[in-house]
Amino acid sequence: MSLPERGDHDPVSLVVRRRVRPGFEERYEALLTEGVALLGQVPGHRGTGIIRPAPGEREYTLVSRFDSLRSAADWELSPVRAEWLSRVEPLIDEEVSFEKQPGLEFWFTPPAAPTLRQPPRWKMALLTLAALYPVSVGSGLLLAPVVGHWPLLLRALPQMVLVVGTMTYLVMPTVTRWAASWLRR
Repeated sequence: MSLPERGDHDPVSLVVRRRVRPGFEERYEALLTEGVALLGQVPGHRGTGIIRPAPGEREYTLVSRFDSLRSAADWELSPVRAEWLSRVEPLIDEEVSFEKQPGLEFWFTPPAAPTLRQPPRWKMALLTLAALYPVSVGSGLLLAPVVGHWPLLLRALPQMVLVVGTMTYLVMPTVTRWAASWLRR
């Protein structure tokens, strides 16, 4: 049995940009809906976002988050995805790009992404604070009976593990979906 490579258990986002052929937008939208439903059944899938083209443009961006590189690879190599792609390919002019973004970068859109706009930093900071504060305080209260007598530096570790895991896998994906329209304004 081989040891997992470094990063095998880190979260990852697959970012796919496709340019849809004129007149095929409605069929592509239907397949996107189907694809998101298929992704929802994949073990390790943590959510998908679709960035639709601006008026007059044809480029769609699909951002799918996975709990690990292995989960993302399982989806990429699956026969279900291959069959779905075989129905998508006739509707697109080209697959503009396919990227794997490691880690937590896609809590928010990266500023360097050409077709994605990052929300103002003050909104990201405010939303992160609003989400982080109750998680941090709640985890401190939850863990206090168990680790409250430990030295400060030692008791901070289990709290940070709980906070980072909760924020990464539960809170931020939900909060950013919930606040998406406010973030884009």
